[in-house]
Amino acid sequence: MTLDISKYPHLALVNTPDELRLLPLESLSMVCDELRTYLLNSVSQSSGHFASGLGAVELTVALHYVYNTPFDHLIWDVGHQAYPHKILTGRRDQMPTIRQKNGLHPFPWREESEYDVLSVGHSSTSISAGLGMAIASEKEGLGRKVVSVIGDGAITAGMAFEAMNHAGDVHSDMLVILNDNEMSISENVGALNNHLARLLSGSLYTTIREGGKKVLSGAPPIKELVKRAEEHIKGMVVPGTMFEELGFNYIGPVDGHDVAELVKTLKNMRNLKGPQFLHIMTKKGKGYAPAEADPINYHAVPKFDLSQNPLPKAKDAKPTFSKIFGDWLCDMAVEDEKLMAITPAMREGSGMVRFSKEHPSQYFDVAIAEQHAVTLACGMAIGGYHPVVAIYSTFLQRGYDQLIHDIAIMDLPVMFAIDRGGLVGADGQTHQGSFDLSFMRCIPNMVIMAPSDENECRQMLYTGHKHQGPSAVRYPRGCGMGTEIQYQMTELEIGKGIVRRQGEKVAILSFGTMLSYALEAAENLNATVADMRFVKPLDEALILELAADHDVLVTVEENAIAGGAGSGVIEFMMKAKCLKPVLNIGLPDRFIEPGTQAELHTSLGIDGPGIEKQIREYVK
Repeated sequence: MTLDISKYPHLALVNTPDELRLLPLESLSMVCDELRTYLLNSVSQSSGHFASGLGAVELTVALHYVYNTPFDHLIWDVGHQAYPHKILTGRRDQMPTIRQKNGLHPFPWREESEYDVLSVGHSSTSISAGLGMAIASEKEGLGRKVVSVIGDGAITAGMAFEAMNHAGDVHSDMLVILNDNEMSISENVGALNNHLARLLSGSLYTTIREGGKKVLSGAPPIKELVKRAEEHIKGMVVPGTMFEELGFNYIGPVDGHDVAELVKTLKNMRNLKGPQFLHIMTKKGKGYAPAEADPINYHAVPKFDLSQNPLPKAKDAKPTFSKIFGDWLCDMAVEDEKLMAITPAMREGSGMVRFSKEHPSQYFDVAIAEQHAVTLACGMAIGGYHPVVAIYSTFLQRGYDQLIHDIAIMDLPVMFAIDRGGLVGADGQTHQGSFDLSFMRCIPNMVIMAPSDENECRQMLYTGHKHQGPSAVRYPRGCGMGTEIQYQMTELEIGKGIVRRQGEKVAILSFGTMLSYALEAAENLNATVADMRFVKPLDEALILELAADHDVLVTVEENAIAGGAGSGVIEFMMKAKCLKPVLNIGLPDRFIEPGTQAELHTSLGIDGPGIEKQIREYVK
C-alpha cells in the first residue's frame, strides 16, 4: 500500500521514530489523525486486529516521541494494539501483508524488527518482562528506559499483579501504562485531571513526596498518618491507592486521546525514579463509529468496506465447532441444573454468548485468568457441581499445573472443551494449538477425545460431561464438515474407535478432523481408515487388529508429532511387542508461522495429497 502524500502529508514524513521526533509538538495531532486514517484503510483491506489499534494511536505516537526507541525498551502486552507501532517503525508499506503467509506478523515479533522488544501474543506478560529488562538496564548503567503497556483486560491476570508486587519491592526504574478502555471512571478524565497528572508527575511534587517519606521514615505512626493523608488527597481524584500499595507512584487517569498532554506527562515521568504507573483512558475503536459502538465484534475483522455497516457475515453455512459447543451447552444446561460453564474472557470466541444470556446463573467469565478458571472448576466439582471449562488450546497451557494438581490428582469430574486445537491460521506461533494432545496425554486419569466431525463433537461433549473424572474434548477452529447432527445425545463407549473405510496393506489411524484428509488419501492408496476418536485411552484392541491385517500403520493428527497421539500408538505397540512399521504424520518440531489453515495444511504436507505422498515415500 503505497502512501499517498497528498492524503498523508505528515505521516509521509515519518518512516521511523527518529523522524517523528524531529516534528514539532503541534503537528503530532495531525500525525495521529493521518495514522488513524491509514490504519482504517489498511486493515479494512487486509483484515486483522482493528479496534485495539484505533484506540492506541495517540499513545503510540506519544511514546515514540518521548522515548528514544529502540534504545529505550517499549513493550506491548498481547500486541493486538501494536499496528500503529508497526506503521511508525518502518513497516508501513508492508501492512497489507499482515497475518498472511510470509507477511508481517500479527503481533510484535523480535525477528521482524529491533523495535519489537518482546515476541508476544498471550496477555499479561509485559510487566514481568519489563521488570526483567529494567533490572538488566540498571546493571547495564547506560540510562536505558523501560515502558510496559498493558490493557485493562490483561491486568486482571494474576501474573500482572505478581510482577507489580515484585517491582514495588525491588524498586527498579520502569513505567507501566494501563491503557483502560473499560473501567467506569471516565468522569475523572478531563482538563482538571490532565493538569493534576502533570502536577503529580512533576519534579516539585515528586521531591516533596519522596523527601517527606525519607524524613519521616524513623517515625512509623507519623509516617503512616502522612501516607494515609496523601492517599486520601489523591484518592479524591484518582483511583490509584491499590497501585500505590504495590509500591508504584500512580498518575492518572488521563485522556489517552490528547497527544499533547500525553507527551507532557510522559516527559515528566521519563526521569522519575522507581516504579511508575500511568493510567490512561481510551476509546476502543476510536475514530470509526461502528467499532466504537461494537468493539467486541470489531476486535478482529475480515476484509470489509469502511462505508458499509455491519461487518460482512461469513458465507459458509456450516456451523463452527464453537457453535456446536455453545448449542450443546444450552441443551445440556436444560437437562442438568448443576452444569456450570467457565470461560477465561473468551465468551464470544468459545461460542457462549447464547448460554450466558439464557443461563446467567450458571455462567462464569473469570477474565484473563486461566489458572483461576481451572481451580475454580476444581472447587465447583468438589462442591457437587458439574463444571465445563471452555478454553482455547493455547490458553490451557497457562493452566497446566492446575490441570494436574487441582483436577487430575483428585480425579475430579471436570470437562475441558478445548477450542482451537491444531492450527488456527493467521495468529501464528503464539496461538497454534499444537501441543495439547502431547501435554494432556501424559497426565493420569485424563480421558481425551478428538471428534472427526460436528456430530461426534456433540456426542463427545455429552460423554465427557457424564464421565466421572477429568475429560477433554478437543476440536479445531472453524466450520464443521457438513455432517448431520443427531440432537439426541448418546454416551460413546470410552476408548472405542471405529473403522470408516476398509482397504489393504496400509491402515491410517486418524485422530480428530484429519479424518477427511485421511479418507481422501486412502481412496488413492486403497488404505483402511480408522477414526480413533479417543487419544486416551487408546482403542488397543483395534490397533492390534489393524496391525495384524496390514503391513504398515500410519497415524495422522493435527498436533505435534512429539508426544502426540501417534507416539501413544507406538508406545502401546512396543509394550505389546507388536513389531510393525509405523509412520507418524502431524506437526513438525517447530513453531508454525501464520497462514490460513488450508495453506498450512498444504505446506506441512498434512492435507489429503500430502498424507498420500508421505505414505507412498514411506512405503517405498
